[in-house]
Amino acid sequence: MLTPKKRVEAAIRGEKADRIPFTIYENKLPQCSVERQLRNEGLCLVNRNYNVITAYSPNVVHESYGYYENGTRYNRDVFKTPFGKLFSVHRPSGITSWCVSRLFKTPEDYKKLLFMAKDEVFKPCYERFLAAEKLVGEDVILRANIGLTPLHRVITHWMGVETFAIEWADRRDEIEKLCDALTEKLRIIFPIVAKSPALHANFGGNETGNVMGRERFQKYVIPLYNEAGEIFKKNGKFLGAHLDGNNKVWADLVADSGLDYIEAFSPSPDSDMTISDAFKVWNKKLLWINFPSSLHLATHEKIKTETRKIIGESLPDKRLIIGITEDIPEERWQGNLLAMSEVINKGSLDF
Repeated sequence: MLTPKKRVEAAIRGEKADRIPFTIYENKLPQCSVERQLRNEGLCLVNRNYNVITAYSPNVVHESYGYYENGTRYNRDVFKTPFGKLFSVHRPSGITSWCVSRLFKTPEDYKKLLFMAKDEVFKPCYERFLAAEKLVGEDVILRANIGLTPLHRVITHWMGVETFAIEWADRRDEIEKLCDALTEKLRIIFPIVAKSPALHANFGGNETGNVMGRERFQKYVIPLYNEAGEIFKKNGKFLGAHLDGNNKVWADLVADSGLDYIEAFSPSPDSDMTISDAFKVWNKKLLWINFPSSLHLATHEKIKTETRKIIGESLPDKRLIIGITEDIPEERWQGNLLAMSEVINKGSLDF
């Protein structure tokens, strides 16, 4: 009988496991007796806290501090470059935060951002990963991370959608300079991660079809998936992307890309593709899904039925991992995960 970690590794490698692996992000499973039961039943934690790269900017000063305004807490990050300062503001909210002000504000910020992109230095940092792997045991798998694709980083982290749309129309050449600089840094990162102790790594994701669009995805994202995938393949490692939104617009492009697995795919009713749709177009890749978040408000019997349906769509030979990558309501997570675990542990006996 495989351990939870070995079961996930087998699925990543394309090998036959004794049953469908069941995973959850490390910050989605509160410690308690039910957590212990689920892990004993085979639930594997995906821990993303031990990356294999260290990054720093020798010529950019980064200052971060919190403050209160009208009783509300905000976090302000300031980046001091030779061309001037950039700053962003976020409002914490539970385990996440809301962006109040992004780094890019005027065209004068292009030279500051370009300097920041070119100034970043990346070096291997394998020791912490190796030490953690020895400690966590056989029901945790550690995942490395490459980071965002360049255009997505510009859109979501630096500009925001509305500002990006204006700048793309007015100063596309400046955005492409930023993307080129970030791409050159990725070419340093790819081999560092591929040669690391990590079996697999995520690259990019959270792409949104009605923002990124098929043409930009094909031009600015797919070539990087292919480039990274080739390096990973040569080193016996596996590459995935966190594609949790509507994917029909570029599903065929992803199918032919260098990705080995599609992670966090959230099937209908949470996206525009069913499990069946996904397996038809991505039949050569591992589908590492996020169990649809909308179903966490359903009855436990409904959750069991949908879990059986998802597993049934994968039989007899499709590659599947059932995962949890989003929050579950506090009052629902225990019963829901136990219901899913019960079905998963029965394997193909119900079919």
